[in-house]
Amino acid sequence: MALVAGGAYAQTAVVDEKNAMPVPVGIKMVKAAAFPETYFTVWSNVFERAGLKSGETLLIHGGTSGIGTTALQLAKCFGARVITTVGSPEKARAAIDLGADQVVEYRTGDFVAATREMTTGQGADVILDMVGASYIQRNFEAAAVDGRIAQIAFMTGSKGEFDLRPLLVKRLAMIGSTLRARPVSMKADLASALEKHVLPLLAARKAVPVIDSAFPLSEVREAHARMDAGEHVGKIVLTMPD
Repeated sequence: MALVAGGAYAQTAVVDEKNAMPVPVGIKMVKAAAFPETYFTVWSNVFERAGLKSGETLLIHGGTSGIGTTALQLAKCFGARVITTVGSPEKARAAIDLGADQVVEYRTGDFVAATREMTTGQGADVILDMVGASYIQRNFEAAAVDGRIAQIAFMTGSKGEFDLRPLLVKRLAMIGSTLRARPVSMKADLASALEKHVLPLLAARKAVPVIDSAFPLSEVREAHARMDAGEHVGKIVLTMPD
């Protein structure tokens, strides 16, 4: 299984050997296919760049997405507490089943208040956000002193008007990154870190990609429709003909 630079909607793809990892015995290829992109992203942003530690609190926005389910499982494996936002009662139950300590339905709940309550007023040490503009100010409010905000996408846009004073008052770090454009050598370092720290968890079935559904490549339109509907939990995988 490997992290490709693009072109993965194909029966064959070219990848640098240093960006490839062995599939643990007993792990089906559908789950292996769902591993590299999400686990590389989460390890790089949550653990390496934001430095999540055992005993800290991680707030995950979109906790039942492919990224969210990965971050939730890994955070729990490494001793962190997790609060996550989700969009429905069904997704809330899925997040709880994966080990979330607290779940907020963002349409009816206030994740800032819930985070403060869970942490006795301290706030989240690390926030993983892919929502963007509409959450940035509230992320500042939900973050603890010396908190780190890992921004990996902007689903609601990247522009807005914000009060940046909390960055100074709370000594916050706002971290942004993309994965595809990073050099092969950096991705190779990530692959090595995952082999050392995470593949044993995958092999032991303690942190396994959550698969919502699998579609044959010929039904890619239906797969994207499933994603666009926003009802999926975990990854949607395309399978290739034998």
